[in-house]
Amino acid sequence: MSENSEAPDTGAAPGSTTPGPQPEPLRFFGTTWVDHSGGYGLRRVGASAGSLAAAVAACFVLRFAYQGLEIADVGGFVGILVVLMFAICSAIAFRKTWEGFSRRPADPAREANLRGLKTIGFVGSLIAYFLRTFREAPGEQLHRTEYETALARYEKRRSARTGNPAARRTTKGKRPKRK
Repeated sequence: MSENSEAPDTGAAPGSTTPGPQPEPLRFFGTTWVDHSGGYGLRRVGASAGSLAAAVAACFVLRFAYQGLEIADVGGFVGILVVLMFAICSAIAFRKTWEGFSRRPADPAREANLRGLKTIGFVGSLIAYFLRTFREAPGEQLHRTEYETALARYEKRRSARTGNPAARRTTKGKRPKRK
């Protein structure tokens, strides 16, 4: 959620006309996830097809790499290790990517350490992205929850500040006037 703290008392994001928190854009979807406008459905279909096509292409590349190992005659043990490595890394990348769609990582440093592993298992990430597009834009649930929370906080702050505080007259805590 982006609440512009530098803007003077308007709460509006730069370049926007609406005050308050602004939704974060999602990759390939922009801010169309908020109200499902601007070709949101077509974007989901396109993202789904694109991620599936990329996963299939990646599997072909991995197959060619495996055939290269067979041609090099490195042995069955190395071939099994390579297949296991890609399978395990893909499973971990799938799980971490899937979890990342619904909640922020608790430990960003740990996520940074897993970046290499997720890179090796990129097929798992692509499949997670493909499957998530059937339900929603990947990450929409997380961003929607954060956006609605920020809107509620903004409205609560906004309603608490209505009126001119200098015009309020309270007798409690004021000193009596001297004569």
